[in-house]
Amino acid sequence: MDMQDRYNAAEWLIDRQLADGRVDATAFVCDGAELTYAELQREVFRAQNALRQLGVRRGERVALVVKDEPAFVAWFAGCLRSGVVPVPLSTMLTAADLASVVADCDGGVVVASADFAGHLEHIAAGAPEVRETVVIGEPTEVAGVTVHRWSDFTDRTPVDVAPTRRDTPAFWLYSSGTTGSPKGVMHRQASLEATATTYAAGVLGIRADDRCLSVAKLFFAYGLGNSFTFPLSVGATSILNPAAPTPAGVVELIERESPSLFFATPGFLAALLDTDTDPGVFASVRTTVTAGEALPADLQRRFTERFGHPVLDGIGTTEALHIFISNRRDDICPGTSGRPVDGYEVKLLDDQDSLVTEPDTPGYLHVRGPSTAIGYWSRTEATQAAFRGEWLKTGDVYSRSETGHYRLLGRNSDMIKAGGIWVSPTEVEAVLVGHDDVLEAAVVGARDERDLELVVAFVVPRRGRQISEADLEAYCRERMASFKRPRRVVVLDALPKTPTGKIKRFQLRQEFDHR
Repeated sequence: MDMQDRYNAAEWLIDRQLADGRVDATAFVCDGAELTYAELQREVFRAQNALRQLGVRRGERVALVVKDEPAFVAWFAGCLRSGVVPVPLSTMLTAADLASVVADCDGGVVVASADFAGHLEHIAAGAPEVRETVVIGEPTEVAGVTVHRWSDFTDRTPVDVAPTRRDTPAFWLYSSGTTGSPKGVMHRQASLEATATTYAAGVLGIRADDRCLSVAKLFFAYGLGNSFTFPLSVGATSILNPAAPTPAGVVELIERESPSLFFATPGFLAALLDTDTDPGVFASVRTTVTAGEALPADLQRRFTERFGHPVLDGIGTTEALHIFISNRRDDICPGTSGRPVDGYEVKLLDDQDSLVTEPDTPGYLHVRGPSTAIGYWSRTEATQAAFRGEWLKTGDVYSRSETGHYRLLGRNSDMIKAGGIWVSPTEVEAVLVGHDDVLEAAVVGARDERDLELVVAFVVPRRGRQISEADLEAYCRERMASFKRPRRVVVLDALPKTPTGKIKRFQLRQEFDHR
């Protein structure tokens, strides 16, 4: 292989910073402990040596069921540097679900935090390719496989970088599975750098003195960029949170660690607004970023007014790895995902695959850009449906305004046809969350006793408030057309969500059907 063709993402992210003299700069902070870039590289070497001792070969998959802690970074980067394919998995999945995914990816080694070591026996029983496991912490015995302690792997001898190329398969991320079973999304070595140079540099203007804190976890494409790719790309600092994110816990972390870039979901911003947090806690934050669900304009306005900095909403997908349409600090259009990120092209197509050119006209969103995945593992039909040459069909329905801003109308399967007219759930939700008593809202289409589709709103009250269906109906009557108004309102304590913060609308439909 020509040396000029060689490229490795871990080398670009970590070794490059050491070559630039950031040896003693802090790469990660976790539970008050700091890890410098030099220490990080040694931990990556440690993982590479562990892979050798475990007999893991290039191209083989290693499943990671690991909390947001330094060991995740060591194993993920160590796999990349060795040409092994890391597969981060949701730490919120059940043992049965994890076994199914590990079996799907043919993982031979599973690395797990001690909190999830109890899942390993079930995983090993359901995934026959598993032969070795590594536990970060104290292990338990697992029938049929060898269990190692991460602490037993102490060899930090430097290891060469595998002779990978930009297009070499690098890592897989499993889709969140809001509908159907999760699919393995295969990304290249070059994908991580692509998101750093387009979104992190081009939109956020990330700097070496930035400190990044993400509510989304590292196993999610959004969180991987926020907490791993983006800070390491410029020699900045990432603040890791091993615990499950709660408003109180995140506020305490912000107060202690003073992040400058904060990444969350719209639902988490709503939860933060529902606390009595002193706005001064966010004094260090210059920008908050949201993705995962559409950010209602009223929620964006209230968060900015209270905490004193802009909120940039955008859209990304696991298949595109991170955000490819975004608002900017100097170009915020509330209620929209913004404009395409430089380096990406987007288009809207109708049911006949013809280009939608008229403003404010619904169409299926397609994107092409440098971070698009190769396809889905062992899912030929799904790959052909989503990956169309250079273009990715996202499954989202959008419209484009006269000013070129893109507005999410809903997933293709979430659009509602009430009275023969299409209704955007996100449009109705944006109105509902403007009510003083409503914290969050999710709108779905459901069938009534006559088997006709109607608009159903599931709402969560703000702290200390009660929601009156009659008041909410009157509020909506003043603000939206009759065919868009919810015909039923269901009050919940919380909305069901995936580990990545997306609302499980299919579950809400099922709940309504069972009422």
